[in-house]
Amino acid sequence: MSAATAIEAAGPAIALRTRMLVVSFGERVRACSWAVLGGGFATASHVAWVEVRDDELRPPVEPCALARERLRAEGVGGDVVTLLTSRRVASYETHVLVERDLWVRAVGTVGLGNALRAGDPAGVAGRIGTINLLVYASAPLTDEALLEANAIATEAKTAAVLEGGIVSRRTGRAATGTGTDCTVIACATSAGRRERYAGKHTRLGALVGAAAHHVVREGVRRWLEENAR
Repeated sequence: MSAATAIEAAGPAIALRTRMLVVSFGERVRACSWAVLGGGFATASHVAWVEVRDDELRPPVEPCALARERLRAEGVGGDVVTLLTSRRVASYETHVLVERDLWVRAVGTVGLGNALRAGDPAGVAGRIGTINLLVYASAPLTDEALLEANAIATEAKTAAVLEGGIVSRRTGRAATGTGTDCTVIACATSAGRRERYAGKHTRLGALVGAAAHHVVREGVRRWLEENAR
């Protein structure tokens, strides 16, 4: 068994529920995101993707209340970083990378119905799809490193979208993501030294970027195949 295969079997658990994808860590982890629930710097036991239909979010529905109700209905408790998407959560992609004592696992869903380019005019553009991405690192990180890793994962996402030839629904220019993307970085919280850097010159940054790129690239490919039918 390869190291990546062993980690995929023993690392964070992935479970599909009724219109929900849940990654469970088996312990409390440190996370950094702008998720609708559990965003900012937070501790978490799970990251959940809640699959919604566009009409479920029409006013006066409050997204956080909807997410909490869905989590309760599925019995997902504790501290949960929660993401909303109309993309089928069963379409998720995952990828593990290992370098000696360090490993990362990326999990993501890719919908591109509201693809946009950073700097496009504000407003609704297409059916909500969303790229929701989680990257978990086995090493404890400082808050600064969590932020840097989030930036690296987001760059990798954008590279994959550009390589896929996706265009903005609003301007027709090369898209850099969608209007509702969210990236979550999570890490172990064990005592001892915490990694201070996660840039492109570091092992951690290289693994985070490569794993995130793989997941989004495959998600883009799958979305394009489904929508070419």
